[in-house]
Amino acid sequence: MIQQITKPFKYFFKLEAASGLILLFAAILALIISNGNFSDLYFSTLEKYIILGTKEFGLKLSVIHWINDVLMAIFFFFVSLEIKREFLQGELSNPKQALLPIIGAIGGMAVPALFYILVNYSDGNTLNGWAIPSATDIAFSLGVLSLLGKRVPISLKVFLTALAIIDDLGAIVIIAFFYSGNIEVKYLILMLLSVIILMILNKFKIKNFLPYIIVGIFLWDFTHQSGVHATIAGVILALTIPHNIKNNKESLLLKLEHGLSPYVAFGIMPIFAFANAGVSLEGLTFATLLNPVPLGIVLGLFFGKQIGVFLLSYIAVKLKFADKPSNSTWPAFYAVSILTGIGFTMSLFVGNLAFANNIEYMDGVKIGVLTGSLLSTIFGYFLLLISSKK
Repeated sequence: MIQQITKPFKYFFKLEAASGLILLFAAILALIISNGNFSDLYFSTLEKYIILGTKEFGLKLSVIHWINDVLMAIFFFFVSLEIKREFLQGELSNPKQALLPIIGAIGGMAVPALFYILVNYSDGNTLNGWAIPSATDIAFSLGVLSLLGKRVPISLKVFLTALAIIDDLGAIVIIAFFYSGNIEVKYLILMLLSVIILMILNKFKIKNFLPYIIVGIFLWDFTHQSGVHATIAGVILALTIPHNIKNNKESLLLKLEHGLSPYVAFGIMPIFAFANAGVSLEGLTFATLLNPVPLGIVLGLFFGKQIGVFLLSYIAVKLKFADKPSNSTWPAFYAVSILTGIGFTMSLFVGNLAFANNIEYMDGVKIGVLTGSLLSTIFGYFLLLISSKK
């Protein structure tokens, strides 16, 4: 019975762990190419435009926008399916089980943002990046945990997974409310009509995905035209996908989640990492890290994350609002809190939105995210190695 319950999670963990290692390779490759002989080709290719359809009736986006707006909409669709399932019948369906990662995630979003704001409060332009260090890259952080194998209790892996999922939910809310453009009312109305159609499909428990994807494509276009970030369309679509709790074999949600998992883990996220991690390191010095944007991000990811997650979680356990993960020690729990500072792809994504109109800050964002994530990886890994039992 226990094996049946834990089997889906173990499969998910293995998938995410392997994906994390591929993400690392994609980021390193991007850094090598963007600082080598093919740097001009790398950056110019990302700016090239691709048309889907015809000039009169089609979609024209640059390569980087196809990745950040279209592929990432699919990523957020997948993540939202995960979140919905977790709240309906997963780790987050039990209030007491869900409370600790929820509290940890709140601390892990609020405190890093505070660190960034303290560094950038005097500059209205750079202040817009306050949410960048609030994100956690679930694949990369679980990839680090996988390197320690059975040294890490399953309860800590569950905690980190749940916290990262809640972090993603927080990122979705932040994107929707803080990083959308000028709103076009007519397209918002068309979005609403699309959502109503999707809700009708859900109400009648339509199990064929085809009508959902057809309406979803229109929803993405209306969202893109409305000024709301296009990835929100993936979130809305996922929330309308029906889920059969009593009979998982009949669940369209589970079929889509399992079907998309390898494509997201080994396709979309590595492509995103490769396209967004490239930054020229020419002339980079330690003083570069002291600029407000990278400094705020590094402090937020490395110090803010571990302080926010650990402190609020520790208080919640001591006040008996929640239970500490079973078979875990406080040093091991603290090490996992440090690993939540691996923002990587999610922080880069939020950074792209935060400075969409101020791209001169993006090199600082990339340097800050990569440095903060690297520090969190190294310190979290070695503390977990020391504190975990063999």
